[in-house]
Amino acid sequence: MKKSLFIIALFLFSTGISFAQSSLKVNYNHIDTTDATNNFYDNVESYQLPAQGIMVAGEIENPGYVDFSKLAKHSVIVKETLLNGDKDKFVGAYRYDGYSLFDILNTFRLKKANADVFRPIIDVYIEIENAKGEKVVFSWGEIYYPNYHHDILIASDVARIVPSKTKDLWQLPSESKLVVAHDLITERNISSPVKITVKSYPLNVKVVKDLQPNYSSTIDFMKNGKNVLKISSNPKDLQNETLHTIFYGRGKGIHSTQPFTGVQLKKIVEKLSKQNQQNIRKALVVVAGVDGYRSVYTFSELMNRNDQQDVLLISDETSKENGKFKVFPACDFFSDRAVKGINTIYIDAE
Repeated sequence: MKKSLFIIALFLFSTGISFAQSSLKVNYNHIDTTDATNNFYDNVESYQLPAQGIMVAGEIENPGYVDFSKLAKHSVIVKETLLNGDKDKFVGAYRYDGYSLFDILNTFRLKKANADVFRPIIDVYIEIENAKGEKVVFSWGEIYYPNYHHDILIASDVARIVPSKTKDLWQLPSESKLVVAHDLITERNISSPVKITVKSYPLNVKVVKDLQPNYSSTIDFMKNGKNVLKISSNPKDLQNETLHTIFYGRGKGIHSTQPFTGVQLKKIVEKLSKQNQQNIRKALVVVAGVDGYRSVYTFSELMNRNDQQDVLLISDETSKENGKFKVFPACDFFSDRAVKGINTIYIDAE
């Protein structure tokens, strides 16, 4: 009997399949084993991932559990890589199928705690917790404002993306998983999520609608309540980039088709905060203007993208009415998170 178990274990090890993975339910439907189509991502079987119920709570009118039966499935492809000192550790390449945060949160109506002083939704973020107590954050803008809506999933199925020559069989997850397709380092891909909490960022500044002039000659960078940097222009050691765009607002529609030129905001933030697991998972960056208008970004969406759709910091020396500092989020469809008249950037990070 022991010899038989040893042989089985040896077989599973040699084929790259653990005991946990061997118990996953296999889905053989729609496998293209003969390359009949041009799709690279459906050539092998997928596996169903055991999942737990997910509770949505926080600043919403109707807290409760997610009804996945009413949601459509989406697919993303991910090259999972984790921090590992100076040399990041590649885990594997996968296709994940599952339910997007965009759809999951769509029927939970926002009830902002600070709506009486700041009605825009761009200071909202969510915290996702798993069964182990691990937590990660996402900005509301990261979910509802980007050019691509369904690239953050709660995965219910997984398939390897197997190299045609090496035939590498990457280790499969054994539980449902939060998957972020636009992250470069996939530290936010935590297993077995069980709770989503909606929050608005608690910033105690005065809001003055239609303030004129909406202008500050400097930006203070505040890290965990301490002023760590003041700039009066974009740093000279950073290269300017020009990004072409159709600048379109959710409320007022088209603003312009002119390009924006500035420096990557992440190049300044990275001088002040570490690229580590804690920051990738939980750190926030808040951009605020003189008029109290502010938008929340996660550290990861600023610093850890794999799509090069960066946030530019623009310094316009000629603007005295709506300037001089502005941000342009190239990752967003709408212009709403493009704060102008910036006087403070808050960094909640290590």
